[in-house]
Amino acid sequence: MEQYKGPHRLFLIGDTGKPDLSGDAVFQLLKVKLEEAGKNSTVIFLGDNVYPNGLPPVGHQSRDLSERRLLFQLDAVKDHPGQVFFISGNHDWNKGKRGGLHYVRIQEKFVESYLQRGDIYLPSKGCPGPKEVIINENFRLIFINTQWWVQKGKKPIGTALGCIAKTEDHFFRILNEMLNKEQGHTIVVGHHPLYSKAMHGGVFSPKQHIFPLRFVHKNLYIPLPGAGSLYPLFRKYFGAAEDISYPPYRKMRNRLLHIFRKHKDLIYTAGHDHNLQYIKKGEQHFLISGSGSKAAYVRQGKSSKFSFSSKGFIELGLNSPGDVDIIAWEALLSQPQGRALYRGKMISTRPSNSIANPYHSF
Repeated sequence: MEQYKGPHRLFLIGDTGKPDLSGDAVFQLLKVKLEEAGKNSTVIFLGDNVYPNGLPPVGHQSRDLSERRLLFQLDAVKDHPGQVFFISGNHDWNKGKRGGLHYVRIQEKFVESYLQRGDIYLPSKGCPGPKEVIINENFRLIFINTQWWVQKGKKPIGTALGCIAKTEDHFFRILNEMLNKEQGHTIVVGHHPLYSKAMHGGVFSPKQHIFPLRFVHKNLYIPLPGAGSLYPLFRKYFGAAEDISYPPYRKMRNRLLHIFRKHKDLIYTAGHDHNLQYIKKGEQHFLISGSGSKAAYVRQGKSSKFSFSSKGFIELGLNSPGDVDIIAWEALLSQPQGRALYRGKMISTRPSNSIANPYHSF
């Protein structure tokens, strides 16, 4: 795969699985930014690419709508001269139910065939990964399949099934070895966040406490004050399969954090929660860009650099010799260029009085 020279723009967009097929503000903005960025840019779809259950087999009753939703996204990037990558989320694995491996492999084959780009749906074959992609001498990506840890039913592991990792422990050893290599700054790409001040992190709005039946159906506005808090509290401390508190999820998270804490300025990016977040913990950076087609409640925490409940995505400016700038974009049909909710310096390797990189006006 080609390595790019000079500054690079990285677009992180997740949970795009229900675009407005009549005219979508997020994809309007994405196409504008990709056209501006040109060849020296990469866009990563962070999973949950098709709601509600991924791309089912041909003949399934929801195949037609699911395929149209996916094609809408693929058409937005098919002519992009830079890099395009997809990862899978829980919805792409048949919403985490049995048979999910079959669904995610259908989607992988469909995406790569339609875009006529090989090895862009990562990690491939439903394997846990890790998969390394070099952007340039200063930056690299490492893709991991976080849904593998929480998925029910069949999931692949071992070289006989096309996976680099022979066992779960072997996966973490490989990841640790990758990170220990001198290879510039690392951006780890997964679907599930490791920190979040939103629903999957156990944070709920007052309205969600009062109207808990809206978790069943969005129009069930039946107030249950007091008793209505039982469900959010269960999600916070015990967790559904999509939540950080869910035991398999929590186990994966703890092992990843144990490895990540040894690496200064490591960036971990995810989707899953339907908002835009940047959380700084110690010397690591944690991003959530999961509002590609939905926007949901998020709270600002003491480690939060920003938290926005807005449809949009995050852009990183990857500059030599390792500086990283960040923009959180809000998508609005009335503003094709979008609205910058936050601009800032994420990682700086230069003295504070040095001249900023002229490539991008952050």
